[in-house]
Amino acid sequence: MVWRSRVSRPAWPGGSTALPWLAAAATIGLQICYPLMSGDQRATVTVLSVLAFCTASVGAAAAAHGLGRAAAAASVASATGLIAESVGVHTGWPFGDYTYGGALGPKLLAVPVVVPLAWTMMGLPALALGHRCAARLRAGAGAGTRWAVTALVGGATLTAWDFFLDPQMVAEGYWSWSSGGPAINGIPVSNAAGWMLVGTVLTGALAALPDRATASRTAAGGTGTGGTGTDRLPMTLLGWTYLSSVLANLAFFGRPGVALVGGVAMGVLLGLGVLPGRRGAAHGGNLARSDA
Repeated sequence: MVWRSRVSRPAWPGGSTALPWLAAAATIGLQICYPLMSGDQRATVTVLSVLAFCTASVGAAAAAHGLGRAAAAASVASATGLIAESVGVHTGWPFGDYTYGGALGPKLLAVPVVVPLAWTMMGLPALALGHRCAARLRAGAGAGTRWAVTALVGGATLTAWDFFLDPQMVAEGYWSWSSGGPAINGIPVSNAAGWMLVGTVLTGALAALPDRATASRTAAGGTGTGGTGTDRLPMTLLGWTYLSSVLANLAFFGRPGVALVGGVAMGVLLGLGVLPGRRGAAHGGNLARSDA
């Protein structure tokens, strides 16, 4: 696997990142409104927030790596999510037995169209966090090892997010479970295993995409967080998702167990990505790519 490092070409006129940041602001505004809504209004806000979040994630990837690679990443993430969800709905594998209701809009292969977009909106930020963690490996770590760490951290990030997501969506009736056995906050444990599997495959596929428009890595850029600044928006979205999910479950939804499990799981992963790393690991991170 070849990790390329070349000067990026602007993806938007003048190299502007205004559109993805505006989409991120819209995402935050919509999600703030969510607890204040109910019924059909809440379902509409859910769909709109996914569209805005997805636009922000893909737009940030385009600004950093070019429209072509962003489109390829969005296609891979959406296709992976759609295939996994369709197989899951029809067979019960790998998540468990569940069905979607009709509140989330039109369906494709028995899966609401908005669902694959949700995999994309969080898959790209999860990839950015995976790259940050891979950048902390020793300077001598091979590209294959970095790819594996990126994929595993990305998969774990998506799984941690679902600890917040699934109880909330089930409570709204957007989907329902019929699987028995052990559960975490009312959601089958098999679902977490399925998310880890699919999330790792999805993130690994994104990390393997060729990148001919990556910004040059410098020693200064790799120091500290292991990022270069091109991942600020996806990391901001991850941080917002974490903080808002913990707060909403504690203050609005009355689900402290969800806040605890999701808060610990995602908090540990975010900590790995933002806390200062070893000096040697920082220099080794110059080969890692930030995908947003």
